[in-house]
Amino acid sequence: MGQRLATEYVKASLQLTEAEMSKFVHSFEEQEIHSYVMVLDNGNQEVVLEDGAGEEIRLPFQRKATTYVCETSCRLVKPKLTNAMRKAVSAFKGDAIVNRIYTGYTMEYWYKQGKVSKIVEHVDGHDRLVFEYKDTVGQLQQLFRERQVERQIEQIQSEINALLDARNRSEYTEQIAEIDAQLKNCTQQLFILEA
Repeated sequence: MGQRLATEYVKASLQLTEAEMSKFVHSFEEQEIHSYVMVLDNGNQEVVLEDGAGEEIRLPFQRKATTYVCETSCRLVKPKLTNAMRKAVSAFKGDAIVNRIYTGYTMEYWYKQGKVSKIVEHVDGHDRLVFEYKDTVGQLQQLFRERQVERQIEQIQSEINALLDARNRSEYTEQIAEIDAQLKNCTQQLFILEA
């Protein structure tokens, strides 16, 4: 892999509580990134990060009830601040679309809740999916629920067929009325399940 020219946060989103906000700021200090917080109007805050080599980013956080929400985009060149931002998005479960730009190609990373969900390589106008997270357990659970509904539908259809056979054999009006009531109930259940 070639040398990275820049890292571009096309869209980054973080949502932090007050306690997480404090941890967020301190997490950069642990990585030797100078940080300070400017308190703005309405309780909004702007976190300024400097790497000591001249690169700086400003992250605006809007106060919304009990949380701080940051939606931003930025372009980073120096590895120190780039790595610190990557770790912060991951640790604080952020969502982001990040372009890692190399000579001749770009790698696009999609983060959901701090985890990489998709990686796409862009080369000369062609896109290639490198990685995509698949929630296999969730998909299997959904499939199981769908199969369970299918089994219920089959059971009700069998019950309807048996009731129709009984209705055709019946000679008594009271018995036919009772079967019709049961058929009505079954068709309502079937309608709900098929919806």
